[in-house]
Amino acid sequence: MSNSTGYTVPGVGRIDEETIRTAGVYVALYGTAALFLVPYAWMLSTSLKPEELVFSTIPHWIPQEVSFQWYAEAVAAAPLLQWLFNTTLIAGATTVIVVIVDSMIAYSLTKLDWPGRRVVFALIMGSFMIPIYVNMVPLYTLITDIGLLNSPLAVILPFSSFPLGVFLFVQFFGDVPDEIIEAARLDGFSSLQIYTRIVLPLMKPAIASLSLFTFVYTWNQFLWPLIVLQDTAKFTLPVGVVTVATARTFQPGMKMAATFLAALPLFVVYLILQEQIVKAVQMQGTTG
Repeated sequence: MSNSTGYTVPGVGRIDEETIRTAGVYVALYGTAALFLVPYAWMLSTSLKPEELVFSTIPHWIPQEVSFQWYAEAVAAAPLLQWLFNTTLIAGATTVIVVIVDSMIAYSLTKLDWPGRRVVFALIMGSFMIPIYVNMVPLYTLITDIGLLNSPLAVILPFSSFPLGVFLFVQFFGDVPDEIIEAARLDGFSSLQIYTRIVLPLMKPAIASLSLFTFVYTWNQFLWPLIVLQDTAKFTLPVGVVTVATARTFQPGMKMAATFLAALPLFVVYLILQEQIVKAVQMQGTTG
């Protein structure tokens, strides 16, 4: 006798409780994802509306007439392309530096034997406890003293120290079998050769995950670039979009168009790296 319980649906047959529970989970997850997409859908819709629909008291999710006037005005009102180049340069350079430096630190902490490495790792993890705002005054003084104020390096260098990247790589490097490292040493590989030719190729999913996180984190930074970048031509997109919105009369269509242009590169980067990110999650979930 079967102990399974379920429900009989006309035309479908008997559905067990496990199937119903699974369907409920998917409905809840997709429903939550749809709620997160609502602001982005409204942003895109508003950026494509003509002026009379933008200021209408009746919301129009799907405009009857599509207009690109707000995108043209946003590009004409501010140097968006220059800001896009500045932001891409800063976020890209920071990401490359973080991946190289953090991976080398994590490799030395997990695969090289030297005194004090546990203390160094504890200090790196302890830096999580320090709020970023505590460092802003001494960082600003240091940047000013070495003459980097109003330079992209003023944003790149402070963000190149990323303890989260060290922590992430330590978790992944710890899963690389020591036997592979020892076999490479017996074959005459140096530590640098092992790092570049053996370890890094195995860590592509982790590198992709950290690259995306660092790129998005740096791209979205607002307060620190606002402090150290004082020339309009040196602004990043988050800073520039806000200055455009406050310097002109309120134009929601132009503001939404500028915001969409600022967010579009992040969406493209995610589409490029999403496969590696899924692999990183799967790798971390199936190991230790």
